[in-house]
Amino acid sequence: MPSNDVRTLLQTAVPTAVAGAVAAAIAGGVAGGKGALGAVVATIVVILFMGIGLVVLQRTAKSLPHLFQAMGLMLYTAQLLLLFIFVAVFKNTTMFNPKAFAITLVVTTLAWIGAQARAHMKAKILYVEPESKSDKGEKPKNTGSRS
Repeated sequence: MPSNDVRTLLQTAVPTAVAGAVAAAIAGGVAGGKGALGAVVATIVVILFMGIGLVVLQRTAKSLPHLFQAMGLMLYTAQLLLLFIFVAVFKNTTMFNPKAFAITLVVTTLAWIGAQARAHMKAKILYVEPESKSDKGEKPKNTGSRS
């Protein structure tokens, strides 16, 4: 994975983990150990789903750039549907507090999206590949006037 991709992944996963840790502390204070466990599980689910999605999207952008926008929309729709399915499946669980799980899932998803938007805005990624003069074997021409 190129360093840009790793940097973007870290710039999104770290704030999400921090938001999840804060949510786990709050849920632990409000709902006890089961609340904290629900928040931790939700944070892990979001980081896994969104991280895998980011990797898939970056690979698609490199190999099939003409499908990038459509793939991005389909990927985010699928991720949100999977998160809703997770909430529905675990809504009656006794393993952890489902309310803390659901709230943390939403909070960490929003943290991920915000961090990803910030990472992309701060990234200095060329959208045009510059042509190297040495690739053509030509000397650069002086087109400016001499003074």
